[in-house]
Amino acid sequence: MDRSDEDLPASTGDGTEPRRLLGLREAIALIVGVVIGAGIFKSPSIVAGLSGSADWMFAMWILGGVISLVGALCYSELTTAYPHPGGDYHFLHRAYGRATAFLFGWARFAVITTGSIALLAFVFGDYMQQAVPLSMLPEGWGAAAYACAVILVLSAVNLQGLRAGAGTQMWLTLLEIGGLVLLAVTAAFFADAAPSAAPVQAAAPLSFGMAMVFVLLTYGGWNEAAYISAEIRGGAASMVRALTLSILIITVLYLMVTWACLQTLGMAGMAQSEALAADVMGRAFGPSGERVISVLVAVAALTSINATMIVGARTGFAMGRDWRSLGRLGQWNGASSTPAVAMSVQCIAALLLVGIGTAFGSGFKAMVEFTAPVFWLFFLLSGVSLFVLRRREPEQPRPFRVPLYPLLPLLFCASCAYMLWSSLSYVYSQSLGGLNAAWIGVAVLASGSLLLLFLDREDGDVHESLP
Repeated sequence: MDRSDEDLPASTGDGTEPRRLLGLREAIALIVGVVIGAGIFKSPSIVAGLSGSADWMFAMWILGGVISLVGALCYSELTTAYPHPGGDYHFLHRAYGRATAFLFGWARFAVITTGSIALLAFVFGDYMQQAVPLSMLPEGWGAAAYACAVILVLSAVNLQGLRAGAGTQMWLTLLEIGGLVLLAVTAAFFADAAPSAAPVQAAAPLSFGMAMVFVLLTYGGWNEAAYISAEIRGGAASMVRALTLSILIITVLYLMVTWACLQTLGMAGMAQSEALAADVMGRAFGPSGERVISVLVAVAALTSINATMIVGARTGFAMGRDWRSLGRLGQWNGASSTPAVAMSVQCIAALLLVGIGTAFGSGFKAMVEFTAPVFWLFFLLSGVSLFVLRRREPEQPRPFRVPLYPLLPLLFCASCAYMLWSSLSYVYSQSLGGLNAAWIGVAVLASGSLLLLFLDREDGDVHESLP
């Protein structure tokens, strides 16, 4: 039987280990911060163009919240039965073995997490370069300089300790939520309502499915809560509350933003807008309103970067506990309660990706986006692991069980499978550098498989993280 998080073995020679330092508010701030990024400022436009009517549009956003809540209930069972800083990595390890878990950890470290940090840093850099241009640098390097600076600063904050990182996250998330509420208030009291117009016609019979792809992408990230399951106070009850309350908060905020855009721009205006939030604020306050939105987007990027750094480094920590060759990553700083080495390596990797992004421009963004099938593949496997582990370890204490089992977990797995199929279809139709984009995900997994061959086959589970 697996040990509980209180019994996690020491990750370093000085006896330090993860501790329960996060309260419910900090956990919610982390989850909300990871999920709400720059996507909410673009996706409503795409969804409006594919919806055909306001009723369908709102139904899609509500459905996205419901599907995310179903997934959160599934993760509530996994995280309360197997609390561990490795999150998904730990579930995959228990269900399928450490080779599968390693491939997930490699993909997450090489592209999924570090690539997200780099892309979000570029979003922040682009807006800062517009507000305070670094004219002394060559063209294109100003945004990169800001991107590097924000990665270094937030990494330094999080290396100070979990309390420092979580405290920063709390303030950033409050600012982000305040900005979204401001958008709704502006639409309600300061902007002229959009003239009524005929609804936008659905682009194709499959527009509902395609719209749901963008809706679910905008909701993506709540599963990152798994990585703090061993560090949240209150145990199982707090973990379940953090996941469910976060999804409810996010759903309400997304509906508010969608309503604000519809109220101000109308369906046709939403579908045609390239910068929804800026258009709403611009109609109410002119250029000054657009500048406010630029600050809000920058804050949203900072919020997601900080949260992603906190949860992302814990995957490297979990890998270090399982592989002798990666043992340094498994060191835990007891004084700061952080995986300090994994956090530092993550910082360096993100900086390297910023350099690659500066050199390749939009090609780098495409490269990261084209690895979406890899993410959805492992997300689906995590969902299936709930069935595998219930069957394989029936004696494992489960403080929370998914209601309506197996219907809700099957619904969650079906949504993941659909997203996997949709992302594969999209990637297969794209090319990058003359090659089919589908090869990018294959290359990520292939490189991980090659690295796996070089790891010592006899090194064993050094820190005995599994029985």
